[in-house]
Amino acid sequence: MAQIHYPGPETIQRVVLPNGLTILAYENFASESIVIEGLVRAGAQGESADRAGLASFTAALLDRGTTRRSFAEIYEALESVGADISFSSGRHTSDFGAAGLVEDADLMLALLAESLREPDFPAQQVEQVRGQILTSLVIRANDTGRMARLAFHELLYPDHPYGRSATGYQETIQAINRDEIAQFHRDYFGPQGMILTIVGAMKAEEAVAKVTAVFGDWQNPQQKSLPAIPAAPRPSSLIRAHIPMPDKVQADILLGLPGPLRAAPDYLDASLMNTVLGVFGMMGRIGQSVREEQGLAYYAYSQLQGSQGPMPWFAGAGVAPEHVAQAITAIRAEIGRIQDEKVPADELADSQAFRIGSIPVSLETNSGLASVITDLEMHGLGLDYLQRFPDLVRAITPERVQAAAQKYLSTEQLAVAVAGPESSD
Repeated sequence: MAQIHYPGPETIQRVVLPNGLTILAYENFASESIVIEGLVRAGAQGESADRAGLASFTAALLDRGTTRRSFAEIYEALESVGADISFSSGRHTSDFGAAGLVEDADLMLALLAESLREPDFPAQQVEQVRGQILTSLVIRANDTGRMARLAFHELLYPDHPYGRSATGYQETIQAINRDEIAQFHRDYFGPQGMILTIVGAMKAEEAVAKVTAVFGDWQNPQQKSLPAIPAAPRPSSLIRAHIPMPDKVQADILLGLPGPLRAAPDYLDASLMNTVLGVFGMMGRIGQSVREEQGLAYYAYSQLQGSQGPMPWFAGAGVAPEHVAQAITAIRAEIGRIQDEKVPADELADSQAFRIGSIPVSLETNSGLASVITDLEMHGLGLDYLQRFPDLVRAITPERVQAAAQKYLSTEQLAVAVAGPESSD
């Protein structure tokens, strides 16, 4: 088998500018393209409850006009060269990206810099984006999967920022005005803590110089840090919410509890445990039991969302309404089994091989490389993490998997959210 050469400190150039921006550059001359990806520390964590969705609203407007170019001018420039830029927002960050030919790197960087540093938030664009968000919220209200997720977070995280929709609600989006959007941008958008990763057919030194030229003089002395993330205790017992959607033929289930921080020493143990439980093969043990063997679900899986705060571990399933109770029972049984019994060595080895083998696949594109390298920096994993990863995964034993399951899961202290028709069970 050919040796895999993972990106590491020898091949990733890392430069921290005086203004707090971290640049990561990786050379990949497989094609004449380039990808730029990064983040600023501006997310939903900085919103108040009555302005839920403000960070997402702000991010959606960044490329809708700057102090230098109109929305039409921005997209005419991009379309003329076949390039693309994008912005989005999550709990802790607002993310940005660009992709195109390496010869258009200067244009992409200039447009990213203008959009991040000098958005104009034109009134007409504010109203257009507001309309788009409100339409998406109407669509959400008719989607069992999205409504189950919304109810799950509200149930699991009462009086916690994670309990609020990062996209917002009809009433909060209606209430947000342009001045509040501009103020959020002034408060949280700045170079301190910013990460920008550039991957593609360009020498690393040249990439760093180009990024420095457009972002190196950015200053925001008033830039705020996001509020600290509160702890999120797990429920004291099984709690449940149901969102009635009588016109639907499917019910969606989400059940779970707050998970470990990405920085937790045993996070990788918990992540591999989740791979066994609800990811590998046909969605792990949960998929095998609930979908394949019992035929209760159209899909069934589990997911661990490691982050800077206590994001959830959860299992999900889409079922016929009459199978809701049986599916919940079956998922809880699999949680109990992985807590009570050590995972057989051969089953663990399969999941370890899957996790190790998935890394090269994720690094096949410039976009995949940029995303992984950005995550390494964001979570403080070290630039050699990919090189260490196979050995870290192979070192995880059945005992460590069981310990993670016993520590982070529960069959009783769960939030269970269901969206769909009422059922007789």
